[in-house]
Amino acid sequence: MNYSYWILARALLPEMTLVAGALCVLGYDLLRARHHTAAERRSAALWIGATAVVAALIDSISVGRLGAVYGNTLALDQLAVVARAGVLGLTLLTLGVTAGAKNARHPAEYVAIILFATSGFTLMCAAHQLLVAFVALELASLSLYVLAGFDKDRRESAEAALKYFLFGGMASAFLLFGFSLIYGTTGELDLTRIAFAIMHGEMTPLLAIALVMVIVAFGFKAAAAPFHLWAPDAYEGAPTPSAAFIASASKVAGFTLFFRLFWSGLSATAGDVSVAGNAGGWLILMALLSGASLLLGNLAALAQTNVRRLLAYSAIAHTGVMLLGVIAAEISGPGPLFYYVATYGVATAGAFGVIAVLEANGGCQQITDLAGLSRRSPLLAGCLLVFILSLAGIPPLAGFFGKFYVFAATLKVGGVAGPAGWLTMLAIALSALALYYYLIVLKQALVAAPAPERSGRIRVPAAAAITLVVAAGLVVFLGVFPSLVLGLF
Repeated sequence: MNYSYWILARALLPEMTLVAGALCVLGYDLLRARHHTAAERRSAALWIGATAVVAALIDSISVGRLGAVYGNTLALDQLAVVARAGVLGLTLLTLGVTAGAKNARHPAEYVAIILFATSGFTLMCAAHQLLVAFVALELASLSLYVLAGFDKDRRESAEAALKYFLFGGMASAFLLFGFSLIYGTTGELDLTRIAFAIMHGEMTPLLAIALVMVIVAFGFKAAAAPFHLWAPDAYEGAPTPSAAFIASASKVAGFTLFFRLFWSGLSATAGDVSVAGNAGGWLILMALLSGASLLLGNLAALAQTNVRRLLAYSAIAHTGVMLLGVIAAEISGPGPLFYYVATYGVATAGAFGVIAVLEANGGCQQITDLAGLSRRSPLLAGCLLVFILSLAGIPPLAGFFGKFYVFAATLKVGGVAGPAGWLTMLAIALSALALYYYLIVLKQALVAAPAPERSGRIRVPAAAAITLVVAAGLVVFLGVFPSLVLGLF
């Protein structure tokens, strides 16, 4: 174990860079940009923020795999390095989406909070101790609550922030109580030592209660059914870049943290889902959450007319597939799960980016507001086509291979005849059903004629256009070369 403060500072270099970048954004806006126009202030904030994110990405790669840091408080393994890079890349996409959205009243504060949230995400990716994991998660969560309610002129934004805060606060209480029971049962905070204590002990009622509480908190944070009630309102009411950030970067960081928590610290209580009727641990609960999320997300999405709520229920359905990736990680490792979460994040952030540009050019709430998009902006229509088809799982896009690798890995857990196999068959059937509501979106964007009041050309800012083209290119590129990500694990 290495307790060197120098090694600790080096391990936290990306987080320190992000915090310094946030302070620079605020300081520059306070000292130099107060008398500039709103557009100039936003441009300066975005450029400083993007520079800080790129610097943090370089720091993360240069730091590399230090292994256990400061008594195993942090674990800079391959998963942490790759997940940090994924979070920072999705943060860059969010800043690009912000460039195409409506002008925010306080651009410097908005970008600074995004950087603070990102620092929490990157710390979550490396956390290997319960207290550090909780502090990192709360730093990110509190920032997301503020981002959800940042549009003070809209009641929907305030409602989204309030619901997100109330549900998130309840989830944090469950998580902290669960962590306290784990510590009380094992006497340890480090995940490796917790795993050792559980392996050489016995499954006590207190430990079982702790597992249930942690999984309930995880369900809230991941928007898994039946703990999803905040998600549709948050996705609908939050500013579009905030919704993109919640739907993308938070997924990567959250599933990285909980993968590490469950498989590094609580693997001895996992149970067995390979054969029906076996005594189960938390894997059975994960399977139930996965099945409920797949059913509710896909069926509820069929009835949506609001494009943001459709993406929210789609996110719940995708969370069900991600939970399958967690179940299969015992055999396949984190590769399929991370590939799926990362490529889903890129496609979702891109879809919200298209919505952000449309909102800046007259509004986009209902699916019918997309009518005639191919005539008004072929660029936006082409990018939306790539993003939606990837979310639907159409080859050769990344979304198809993400589902393929997760389903293939899950089928190895007991084959088709076991509970994991039944869940996989359910997910495949519901993926075919999901194609219907995704095609409704594309029908409006590519086939339907625009309304007379929405027939003008759409102006796409250069930064937003570059962001959307890069995101669409990533979806295609990672679909053609999935081994570039999977090979990292």
